[in-house]
Amino acid sequence: MTFLTFLNPIWLLLLILIPILYYFYLKSSKKRKRAAIKFSNIGLIKVAQKNKKLNWRKNIIFYLTLIAVAFLIIGLSNPHIPLKKTREGVNIVLVLDVSGSMKANDYKPTRIEAAKKSAKVLIENLNSNDNVGIVIFESGATTAAYLSPFKDKVIDKLAAIKAKEGKTAIGDGLSLGVDMATSVSNKKKVIVLLSDGVSNAGVISPGDSIEFAKLNKIQGNTIGMGTTGQTVLGHDMFGRPVYAELDEKTLQKIAKETGGKYYKSIDTQTLDEIYERISEDIKREKENTSIKNWFIVAAILILIGELYIRYGKYRIIS
Repeated sequence: MTFLTFLNPIWLLLLILIPILYYFYLKSSKKRKRAAIKFSNIGLIKVAQKNKKLNWRKNIIFYLTLIAVAFLIIGLSNPHIPLKKTREGVNIVLVLDVSGSMKANDYKPTRIEAAKKSAKVLIENLNSNDNVGIVIFESGATTAAYLSPFKDKVIDKLAAIKAKEGKTAIGDGLSLGVDMATSVSNKKKVIVLLSDGVSNAGVISPGDSIEFAKLNKIQGNTIGMGTTGQTVLGHDMFGRPVYAELDEKTLQKIAKETGGKYYKSIDTQTLDEIYERISEDIKREKENTSIKNWFIVAAILILIGELYIRYGKYRIIS
């Protein structure tokens, strides 16, 4: 990021007046000195020596005027510098898998309840000027809580979420999360997507949703929810066990290509730690902040100082 930028740089062209004015001031001063020497006598020279201090103050007034004019011109050009500010906050969208596999009880009491509990930790750790919303997905995706600065209301919506019977549409969930994250402009946008399954449903592929996120400059952090062993979800029509499968490759790709991080959860404790770490790792980017008032105030103070030198205790004009 550039350290100093100007929104109205055309005003900076007026700075050329500074050396021009300085040139004519020096030329005028030399002309006065030559005239004084030409018509002077010893008495006048002695008086001139006594008035050196007075002349020095006159020079100071001119230099202060030049500085004040330069500061006013810079102020009019509206300079900006990157300052670490959090006034604008961040848009955080939690994209939560609610497919049938989230009913598994290898996390206590179930995967979905453990995920909700950990997500609440993240929401509670957000700054007051952050917005947060929730998208849920299974065979399709839908909004569970609209993007809002009111964390308590979002937590209430989170508590009401239940696992369903559908498949896993990761692409649909991520795409709807992107839509939500961009619904409030002028904020950094972050998505936290949690899934415990393989993308096997939906109308938008994970690849297309990744491109959509990249197009909108959205950082996607992903969490893979699973265990160290195999988790039985049920049995098929022939009595064979059906195991939970985690598509780590897709989740890793989402994180890598959108500038986020991938986290692997194996139990309730690691899930809590992951959400807490994400809340700490959210970067509050430096934003360009106008400093034009700094220069305008400095110019005013300099002009006040000039008036004091002219008419104050040590005035040069009586």
